[in-house]
Amino acid sequence: MSKYLIKASYTADGVKGLLKEGGTARKKTVEKVIAGLGGKLEVFYYAFGDCDVYAIADLPDAVTAAAIGLAINSSGLVTNSTTVLLTPEDIDKAAKKTVNYRAPGK
Repeated sequence: MSKYLIKASYTADGVKGLLKEGGTARKKTVEKVIAGLGGKLEVFYYAFGDCDVYAIADLPDAVTAAAIGLAINSSGLVTNSTTVLLTPEDIDKAAKKTVNYRAPGK
């Protein structure tokens, strides 16, 4: 499985729902969604600033990550973005791959 960073921000109506339901209940909902798709929620934090939620999840693949993002964004109450996370070992493997690339104008 790969790790994904999920950043989410609530709309005003989303915040109203969060206030009504509570932070712990929302975390449990997210855990259930991710587990139902074969993944695992590693961390879940609320935050000040540009994003209201930062979560890291182990997900089976990018298609699963995209499905979660589509479901969240389609609610109209939360917007999210997802970033693939790489381990140091992944970078080591990438650094050893031969890439035939020519820079523009070279």
